[in-house]
Amino acid sequence: MPHEIALFDALVPGLLLVFLGCLALLWAVDAVVGRFGLYRYVWHPSLFRLALFACMFGVAGLWLLR
Repeated sequence: MPHEIALFDALVPGLLLVFLGCLALLWAVDAVVGRFGLYRYVWHPSLFRLALFACMFGVAGLWLLR
């Protein structure tokens, strides 16, 4: 994966695509978890979302290094 990507004549980090992909996946997971009411088993839903995103982004970033 390139270190920078040219986007409208501006160089952006290559991890931006991974970030946006993880954000889209988080929204999908959040919709499923919210639809089935699984947030009632979580102590703090906002903290759970943040931790889930951090885990997904970390795994995806490490997967790129492989």
